[in-house]
Amino acid sequence: MRNIKLTIEYDGTDYNGWQIQHKDQKRKGGRVKTIQGVLEGALFDLLGERVRLISSSRTDSGVHAENHTANFRSSAKLTSARIKKALNSLTPPDIVIKEAEEVRGDFNSQYDALSKTYRYLICNSEHISPFLRKYAYHFKQPLNFSLMRKEAKALIGRHNFSSFKSAYKGSDGGQRKNSIRTVKRLEIRSKKGLIEIIIEADGFLYNMARNIAGTLIEAGRGRFPSGSARHILKKKDRRLAGPTAPAKGLCLLNVKYA
Repeated sequence: MRNIKLTIEYDGTDYNGWQIQHKDQKRKGGRVKTIQGVLEGALFDLLGERVRLISSSRTDSGVHAENHTANFRSSAKLTSARIKKALNSLTPPDIVIKEAEEVRGDFNSQYDALSKTYRYLICNSEHISPFLRKYAYHFKQPLNFSLMRKEAKALIGRHNFSSFKSAYKGSDGGQRKNSIRTVKRLEIRSKKGLIEIIIEADGFLYNMARNIAGTLIEAGRGRFPSGSARHILKKKDRRLAGPTAPAKGLCLLNVKYA
């Protein structure tokens, strides 16, 4: 069996996240549309066999991606270049296969990932461009950029991020019980009314990136005093952190492998 790795870019606006939801395949009389479901359907049409995509991430409903990686095993003889071209003809325009490549047999997109990088985008101005409304959180109230950067520094390093983990109702084999993660990079950039929160970590808890963004926004608007991020982190209590920021502002930028 060959092992094929895909690098995928998508606009998550009209999707109920990445993962197929086997327990809830129908909603309001129609089939739940997910990125994984669309891709596995396209792969069946192309290869004539059922394949299971192993994903680097489980993005939530409305979250976007520039470089989402996934792999699958197949006995098909098609070249990687042909698979890429054919898949792009079978998927809707809001999903693009940027790369398809054959990788070693034991490669696993999820377990071999060294780190993942997300960007949370905030439009911090009175008006938001129509071209940004699906991809940025429009927050009109002024934000103290310097204070946000100061609070962000407290979250860098290896910590228990229980305070930034939302309750998860899905099945994950118990992996979410461990709340220890290493944030390798947490940068905040501001330019012309746009604020970018860039977070790189060795792994993310459920809604961790969006909860960090929501907490930094609360600090920036003056709801949390200086030093709050460190205090919230140590208390391991989700109720102390800020709200979960809207999904549309989040984008998976990159997944790093050895």
